[in-house]
Amino acid sequence: MSLSLEEETTNPNPNINSKTLPIPIPTPTLTSLNRKTRTSSLPELLFKERALKHGTSIMKSRSNSPFASPRPVASPRSVPQRTLGFHSHEPTGPDYTSLLNDEILLQVFSKVPVSHHVSSSLVCKRWLFIHGRLVQSIKVIDFRFVNSGRVFTRFPNLENIDIAHACIKMPRNSGILITRNNSSVYIGTKLLSDVFIEESDLLSSDLIDNGLELISKWYPNLRRIAVFGSSENGLLCVSSKCKMLQELELHCCGDMSLKGISGCRNLQVLKLIGCVDGFFNSMVSDIGLTILAQGCRRLVKLELCGCEGSYDGIKAIGQCCQMLEELTIRDHRMDGGWLAALLFCENLKTLRLQSCKSIDSSPGLPEHLGSCPTLEELHLQQCQMRDKQAVKALFLICKTVREIVLQNCWGLEDEVFATATVCRRARLLSLEGCSLLTTGCLESVILNWKELERLTVISCNNIKDSEITPDLATLFSVLKELKWRPDSKSLLSAGLAGTGVGNKGGRFFKGLKV
Repeated sequence: MSLSLEEETTNPNPNINSKTLPIPIPTPTLTSLNRKTRTSSLPELLFKERALKHGTSIMKSRSNSPFASPRPVASPRSVPQRTLGFHSHEPTGPDYTSLLNDEILLQVFSKVPVSHHVSSSLVCKRWLFIHGRLVQSIKVIDFRFVNSGRVFTRFPNLENIDIAHACIKMPRNSGILITRNNSSVYIGTKLLSDVFIEESDLLSSDLIDNGLELISKWYPNLRRIAVFGSSENGLLCVSSKCKMLQELELHCCGDMSLKGISGCRNLQVLKLIGCVDGFFNSMVSDIGLTILAQGCRRLVKLELCGCEGSYDGIKAIGQCCQMLEELTIRDHRMDGGWLAALLFCENLKTLRLQSCKSIDSSPGLPEHLGSCPTLEELHLQQCQMRDKQAVKALFLICKTVREIVLQNCWGLEDEVFATATVCRRARLLSLEGCSLLTTGCLESVILNWKELERLTVISCNNIKDSEITPDLATLFSVLKELKWRPDSKSLLSAGLAGTGVGNKGGRFFKGLKV
């Protein structure tokens, strides 16, 4: 018996009689009969057309690719159905950036704003690698990122790296941040002693030295690094291999560890933090300052925080570091008489004293003190200025300054500030938070400064507008710049005049009175 064409195409086995294989005929159900046909809307037609074009472009790109391999055709039932929308992760077209080499793409990314670098690095692995080549400065908070070597593959062109916080074991999910003298740490809720950082919270010096050895090996062109608790061996690796190092920040280091930076011949900026109350305690004395001065002769900026020492240490810095232009001393623990050693800093231009409990306990006789001829700026911030003899010695040494900035200094009374009359070459005076100073003392001092051009007075509550004399008003009229906000209370009341604020609610609660 011969089979028809339809039966040949539907019967897969020709040896079986077609009479035994009845063809199922779909019977219409009640729901299909009652369902009304609905015409497709315009968005649905657009989505269908876009999906059709998208599938056609994928098939063409796969067929034209030289790396295309034949794939088995899946049955319609095994293909997962996806919604036709914009949530598809398939590429909408060919990747034209693959035609550009890394150097050209690196130049393109260098023109992109820094705020978009992180989002652009998440596009693909290649963009992530190129983004890492653009980064030149990072701050590490987990030391395992350094010892594992991941930082070197992720950021191959670093010039500035800060690993100081990574050397301290801090709780990850703590919201308690303690800050003192520009040192900040996160602490837990349980404190077993009076200090916030215990010895068990610090990484071992061997582990830190191993990280410094890897850093100096992978980044020979390093220009700045911040380290915590390193020994002499770790700093020797950095100084011997990183010849371009120009800026160094050392936390919790002693006298002997400073031998490691003797090889930093091109070092220009150094921040040395010896002791911070409640955080860590390491001693930097005259021995360490002398080692520092003999090894780093090209220093331009030096900051000493919590360091001990005396006249001899500052003298060694002045004699050896002849290029030193800016000296910052914060919360010092120096012996008396160190102020006189500033005369050896022949090229010093800026002197900053910050958070000092005392300026100098024994400055010596005024007739034995000289002055720094090149000094131009004097900044005092949050310092105790109750000792009249020490403040007078400071102004005598700095009598050639052009700018004097006093900010939130305690004990600055009229008798103490009157010693600043010797600074007759001052062109700028800035007073902020000096609540004990009066208008009469300010007038007597600045009238002797014939070269004064700029004056700033902010939050000095004892200086009153009503006490301004005609001579002082005449001086104000010839100044190039004047910022006059001495009394914050009177300024606030003048700004709120006529608004009804400050009348104890009488204007607003009149309707409630019976």
